[in-house]
Amino acid sequence: MKLNAKTLSSLALLCMLGMLVGGLAWEVLERVALRSGLDVDLSIGPVGFDLSVVALSVTVNPGTFLGLVAAVLLFRAL
Repeated sequence: MKLNAKTLSSLALLCMLGMLVGGLAWEVLERVALRSGLDVDLSIGPVGFDLSVVALSVTVNPGTFLGLVAAVLLFRAL
């Protein structure tokens, strides 16, 4: 799919979903590795912003970036 004004919202949605799924999948893999005896923690965070009324923070891990790359590749393939 080509990026233009109409498809920008689709790209943003795919990127957000990809980051969410990638981050959650990485967290599951970390917990499985912890059960096996490997203590691997590559998370950074929380990263976010606070506007006194609304606060948003996210814990970033390598799966977040892998999900973002996968979302962009999926967008290009559509």
